[in-house]
Amino acid sequence: MEFNHKSVLFDEAIDALAIDESKIIADGTAGGGGHSSEIAKRARKLIAIDRDPDAIKVLNERLGDIPNVSIVHGNFADIKEILSSLGICGIDGLLLDLGVSSFQLDEAARGFSFHQNAPLDMRMSKEGLSARDVVNTYSEQALADIIWRYGEEKYSRSIAKNIVAARGEKPIETTFELVEVIRKSMPARELKKGHPARKTFQAIRIEVNGELEKLKEALNNAFDCLNPGGIIAIITFHSLEDRIVKEKFAEWTRGCVCPKEFPVCVCGNKPRGELPFKSKSPSEKELSENPRARSSRLRVFKKF
Repeated sequence: MEFNHKSVLFDEAIDALAIDESKIIADGTAGGGGHSSEIAKRARKLIAIDRDPDAIKVLNERLGDIPNVSIVHGNFADIKEILSSLGICGIDGLLLDLGVSSFQLDEAARGFSFHQNAPLDMRMSKEGLSARDVVNTYSEQALADIIWRYGEEKYSRSIAKNIVAARGEKPIETTFELVEVIRKSMPARELKKGHPARKTFQAIRIEVNGELEKLKEALNNAFDCLNPGGIIAIITFHSLEDRIVKEKFAEWTRGCVCPKEFPVCVCGNKPRGELPFKSKSPSEKELSENPRARSSRLRVFKKF
């Protein structure tokens, strides 16, 4: 099985984790092992986690024989349970490379891509609720809300209305059938501004995989598992997940919140960590080599 994924912001993320032979590092989105392979060379212990069973097969082929590597089929939000099952009390670093992998996009049968015709699926875990279920069973209001909230698509109501109308004639089964409904829901001028289905597909994918809720859960759990001096490095690919990471990091680094007129602090709030840098984006060189990196951003938090 070919599971090729060009790791975005590779050097920046690896450097940010400050890995050495004393450290235990978890890669919560190990995928095809791009970041994980390098971490395994430098760390005392690597815990490579992924929810995608195809990724787990490839990780076992590529990293399974390395003594300091543990490969776990699971969700990074369950980091506490995963560490407990391995008898590990804390970690010194966590890397999350969010979003959908190149393998998942390029493998037409997974149903993630609006460029290839395939059954509507979009499940990272290959289990549970699918894109077909969302498109064919959610109410018009629920669809409009999801497409607006998770896709920030201004034509969400029109798209939801036309989805319900189309499925009234026959179920929407494939990616191209959904793309066609989306095209018909937008004015002609909008079709010239990029692929019309991008935002709607993103929204449905986020809903199917519970991505934003799992990210919020993972951040809180990861902080509890992080040893003093430990680092969380997260690569995001759209504004919704980036906002969640940015706000949580800001919360952890916030000090006194008392009104300025108070002569002394009474809130007792102290920073629980620091940001080594504000954020990093791909270089022009990386963007020229990997256009899919264009929306990525790296944020890093270091625990006190």
